[in-house]
Amino acid sequence: MPVVNCVVQYKDKILLVRRNERMKFYPGYWNGISGFLDDGKSVRENAKEEMREEAGIAEENIVSITEGKVFEQDEREYNKMWIVHPVLVEVKTDKVKLNWEAEEYRWVSVDEAKEFKLLPGFEKVLQILFSK
Repeated sequence: MPVVNCVVQYKDKILLVRRNERMKFYPGYWNGISGFLDDGKSVRENAKEEMREEAGIAEENIVSITEGKVFEQDEREYNKMWIVHPVLVEVKTDKVKLNWEAEEYRWVSVDEAKEFKLLPGFEKVLQILFSK
């Protein structure tokens, strides 16, 4: 199942959101802004849509969108094979308005993010997008 996982970057911080306990997959885990790629739109279009819907960040506040190397994340717990499209979305605002899918958010450094209970595969997303 193809998914987009957006790492939102504002200056030297990234956005982590804690998934709502009512979410079907990975309730309570910390993650970027993510969604299914099941509507025929491009990864970039999906990223913009998810940013608007889940974080309340409009397209005019997006500076750049950079796609990372796609990888497969085998998930036995849900009997799924996620095809993860990592995307770095640089923004010019730190104002976030969450929808119901997330319960809270934090702006943290990439290193600080590793101290959170991250969604499986999210550390790999960070590694792909931030490895020098």
